[in-house]
Amino acid sequence: MRPRHVNQRGKPVSKPISLYDKWLISVVIGLLIIGLMMVASSSVMISTKYFHQPFHFLIRQACYLFAGLMIALIVIRTDSSVWERISMPMLLICLLMLLIVLVPGIGRSVNGSRRWLAFGPIGVQVSELAKLTMIFYLSGYLVRQQKAVSNSILGFIKPMVILGVVSFLLLLEPDFGATVVISGTVMAMLFLAGVKLRYYIGLMIVVMGALACLAVSSPYRVARLTAFLDPWADQYNSGYQLTQSLIAFGRGGWFGSGLGESIQKLLYLPEAHTDFLFAVLAEELGLVGILVVMMLYSILVIRGMTIAYNAHVQERLFASYTAYGLTFWLGLQAAINMGVNSGLLPTKGLTLPLMSYGGASMVINCVVIALLLRIDHENRWQALGLGPLSS
Repeated sequence: MRPRHVNQRGKPVSKPISLYDKWLISVVIGLLIIGLMMVASSSVMISTKYFHQPFHFLIRQACYLFAGLMIALIVIRTDSSVWERISMPMLLICLLMLLIVLVPGIGRSVNGSRRWLAFGPIGVQVSELAKLTMIFYLSGYLVRQQKAVSNSILGFIKPMVILGVVSFLLLLEPDFGATVVISGTVMAMLFLAGVKLRYYIGLMIVVMGALACLAVSSPYRVARLTAFLDPWADQYNSGYQLTQSLIAFGRGGWFGSGLGESIQKLLYLPEAHTDFLFAVLAEELGLVGILVVMMLYSILVIRGMTIAYNAHVQERLFASYTAYGLTFWLGLQAAINMGVNSGLLPTKGLTLPLMSYGGASMVINCVVIALLLRIDHENRWQALGLGPLSS
């Protein structure tokens, strides 16, 4: 029987209590619908060119979404304490996969980056798993070593060593975008855990300095930074992608050119259905469409933070840190992707969560949302005084 509201006398009333966050569910459905719509629109030309039918990528994206939802159904029925117990084995498996993906003949290379492991027809992007695994590991560590993290520099340094190893392996692929997201998420979680400010500021300086050195350590990253600062200086070479994206934004105006009417998707804008989907959305739906998408992501972040806070109030620390990490990950990656598309940030290979085309990112995003819903479900169940949930 579903729990019901009680009045001031403790007697049940007829209206049932919602055991899942309806706002979060509604926002996710909205982002998925807009995402499928924009994948269909942005990929129609490249799909026709290479596969001789207009909806090849839309069909594949729908299949990825279906697979993600099936996995999400399993995750949403799994107690958060299970992830706490297996966080260390997951980290070891992830580190092993990050090593294996670098082996020629095993790791699959796409666009010069070796980021995928192939299991038959299924490709696994290890960096997406690394984001999730680092959040589980750090959440468990912060629960076990809460006093050491807040009082001792050694307790603060230990997770930094793990972060350094993961970041090093990711940069060998190379995947600078995933490194930035993981580093930012870890830093945010440590801040929320109450790390001493002098340690935190010192680490921020070190991390930002390291990322800056990495950004200028290879020719293609230098080219991206140069193109970001002045894309029109070399608009047909290093600045080509960004200039085409900015043209899309310029054509969009207030209300856009209309759904399906983008010119930049006609093979002018590379990766229009993946990393630069937001630029096509800006061209076809205009400023109004941009603001709607930004509002949906803002609500998603607010609801995720609320779920994390409620878990913290109930002293469910692993669930709380996990929810904070997952929410910050989605929010940071969405902000970086939109910043890259609009020319506010240097170009990075990051998809727009829940919207861009991509099997690994779609499946992992569905898992992330399922984890947030599960934590929220546990919060509501415990708030009713019904004790721990069974998985």
